[in-house]
Amino acid sequence: MITEQLINPKSIVVIGGSNEIQKPGGKVLKNLIDGNFQGNLYVLNPKEDSVQGIKSFRDPADLPDTDLAIIAIAAKYTPDIVDFLAQNKKTRAFIVLSAGFSEENAEGKILEDKMVESVNKVNGSLIGPNCVGVLTPHYQGVFTLPVPTLTPKGCDFISGSGATAVFIMEAGIPKGLSFNNVYSVGNSAQMGVEEILKHMDENFDPEKDSKVKLLYLEKINKPQMLLKHASSLIRKGCRIAAVKAGASEAGSRAASSHTGALASSDVAVDALFKKAGVVRCYGREDLISVASVFMYPPFQGKNIAIITHAGGPAVMLTDKLSQGGLSVPALSGKDADALKEKLFPGSSVANPIDFLATGTAEQLGIIIDSVNEKFSEIDAMVVIFGTPGLSKIFDVYDLLDEKMKTSKKPIFPVLPSGLTAREETQAFAKKGRVYFPDEVTLGEALGKIYNTPAPAQERPELPAMDKDRIRKIINENGSGYISPEDVSAILDAAEISRAKEFTTDQVSEITVLAEKTGFPLVMKVVGPVHKSDVGGVSLNINDNERLVSEMKRMMTIPDAKGVLIQPMLQGTEMFAGVKKEENFGHMILFGLGGIFIEVLKDVRTTLAPLSREEIVSEIKQLKSYKLIQGVRGKEGLDEDAFIEIIQRLSELVILAPEIIEMDLNPLLATPNQVIAVDARIRLEKTETH
Repeated sequence: MITEQLINPKSIVVIGGSNEIQKPGGKVLKNLIDGNFQGNLYVLNPKEDSVQGIKSFRDPADLPDTDLAIIAIAAKYTPDIVDFLAQNKKTRAFIVLSAGFSEENAEGKILEDKMVESVNKVNGSLIGPNCVGVLTPHYQGVFTLPVPTLTPKGCDFISGSGATAVFIMEAGIPKGLSFNNVYSVGNSAQMGVEEILKHMDENFDPEKDSKVKLLYLEKINKPQMLLKHASSLIRKGCRIAAVKAGASEAGSRAASSHTGALASSDVAVDALFKKAGVVRCYGREDLISVASVFMYPPFQGKNIAIITHAGGPAVMLTDKLSQGGLSVPALSGKDADALKEKLFPGSSVANPIDFLATGTAEQLGIIIDSVNEKFSEIDAMVVIFGTPGLSKIFDVYDLLDEKMKTSKKPIFPVLPSGLTAREETQAFAKKGRVYFPDEVTLGEALGKIYNTPAPAQERPELPAMDKDRIRKIINENGSGYISPEDVSAILDAAEISRAKEFTTDQVSEITVLAEKTGFPLVMKVVGPVHKSDVGGVSLNINDNERLVSEMKRMMTIPDAKGVLIQPMLQGTEMFAGVKKEENFGHMILFGLGGIFIEVLKDVRTTLAPLSREEIVSEIKQLKSYKLIQGVRGKEGLDEDAFIEIIQRLSELVILAPEIIEMDLNPLLATPNQVIAVDARIRLEKTETH
């Protein structure tokens, strides 16, 4: 839990504070002093009576009661001092900068657990260990630089890596990016990124709190907590961007099904962020660019006017915006003609609006006013303005700042002359403005934000199905793949359309069953997982003679337990499947089958439960969606039936969380139906199921 003593302590003690500001204990004390901490500040150092002008105590017993302890001593001594302060000095918040805990070895993990136990006994807060500290508007509890000027309009930043937090601030501050609270959680012994985000959500004040949250995660220990509170904050008007580093393929290596092979923990992260409405980034500059866009008012729509005095950057930005689904629409008509008359000869107002290298601050103002007043189709503007160094451009940036204060539409400034116009860009940033040094990076950020959906519906309505029958079948099976008969029964109970099929291990029964199925039919071996690899699939069987001979052949295949026959159906192959990812829950994957899976990897991945709106949105993002719609005179496929199957899968895994993998592959689709031709279900039973 996050205590008031962590956020706004009235007293702080630095354990291990020293006069050596090149060491963490000395530097964090200096930062607290430089930050003009308003409460009582103490030091615990057995060799000093005064450190950096602050009273130092040699014996912990002599310390006054203290809200927050910032600890920078060797790991082996830390648990004892934490326990002493918690039990005897009413300390309810701890920031442990020291390393040498669980990140190092098993002995370090034992030390870490002792600290957590002591802090939990008093319902306290523990940040770290192995972190750079915490910044809040009330104190500068970090041992690193830079220390940004904190403002309520800045970003709240929670990082699993102290170094990454430092580097992001280092790169973002010169561009005008500001911060409000910064938490470096280190080993997350008691609280990680998820718990701090939870606190921000549960205590969110829309009048006072930052509406921009940045996350850097190397692991997601509590994905459902992250999903819940990120979604909630975004619904409250916040915007969140996150980097999740350390993609792993362990999940896909362990999977035995086709769907499982397509899934991994990183795919689950994508699905989680998408469901929450979090913009996913992949690096520091990526995160800084998205955060910088978040510093400006959000805009509805996708039409952008590019205002520039340099053609090349405008072309590159146009390309990048188009790739991200945004538009740079052509401007024409009498208003465009009137604007062009006010610019130098040779200028273009077609969009990009290029007012030439000789363009002036006055002309920039005229263009911005015109876009605001005359071109209603434009939703936002990007202004690209640098200099070859012939003259100072303070007047341009001053005018840009003034126009941004009154503009009805967001204006994103690209100021590329970071060296030649360093003074001007620094002056612009000091006005509280965030700028972008590179137009392509801005274009990528705008595209990411545009393509990140709003948080998914919390409790979507799901189709009804025979819950009792499904639970009975699940309860009667153990871990592993269930029989084809039980698979069919589950599909029927879930009301997922399937091909008529029969199984048998008796040659004498096969012709009787074939009369019920009708020719032509397909035969598959029952038992081996990868049927095609062992010759366990036979197509277009048209008579009893081949029917019997194929069954006899398949029964000689190792591990064969029988055969399955079903009608030879026609249609376009589609697929849907389920993969349960530890902690994240059930991923549902779907798309067209065949080459679209194997070669093009044209697959959409989502997290259950799914609303119809989520499914529709995802299906439309398939590269092969035009084939579902119908193309070149060819009739489309039954999209509604496909949507319903995915919805039913979503409900099925909620009713039967023991399903760890499930394939409906292929589904055969026609303009009038979608039918499951083959299906497999694998269960994993635990003590809780």
